[in-house]
Amino acid sequence: MLVGYARVSSVGQSLDIQLDALKDAGCEKVFSEKKTGTAADGRQALQDALDFCREGDTLLVTRLDRLARSSVDLHNIVAKLETKGVRFRCLQQSGVDTDTGMGKLVLAILGAVAAFETDIRKERQREGIDKAKANGVYKGRKPSVDVEEVRKLKSEGMRPTDIAKSLNIGRASVYRALEI
Repeated sequence: MLVGYARVSSVGQSLDIQLDALKDAGCEKVFSEKKTGTAADGRQALQDALDFCREGDTLLVTRLDRLARSSVDLHNIVAKLETKGVRFRCLQQSGVDTDTGMGKLVLAILGAVAAFETDIRKERQREGIDKAKANGVYKGRKPSVDVEEVRKLKSEGMRPTDIAKSLNIGRASVYRALEI
């Protein structure tokens, strides 16, 4: 049985192209979700697809980055499939097919490239944030804890647990505020 998995990163994106491609490829069952793909954790449709697959099935995705963005997640997913006797294929990266040694090599290389692209994207994002901060454009999130109020209450003899309750914040936040 061909089992499909489709994913887009945000609610505003459409799954239609992937769903159509998976149906056209012959998938009898397709799992889909709108969830970021930086980690396999928390992606319920992916877990459902992995659980659904049985020995002899093939899990099919349109592109490798729809399944995993880190080589660790990719290899863990493929290893889980292999232990169940399930094959894995990509439509747009036709060389990715766990039935052959060459396919496994291509899979490993593409997984490393996907992880590299994620690292590069994070670096560019960090550079952009640093530049925006230097220009005074990006100031970050507003503080959620009034440090002066925490210190005032502590100086009045209030215990950290009581300060946390009165300000409706976590105890760890109280301790951090007192360390500053």
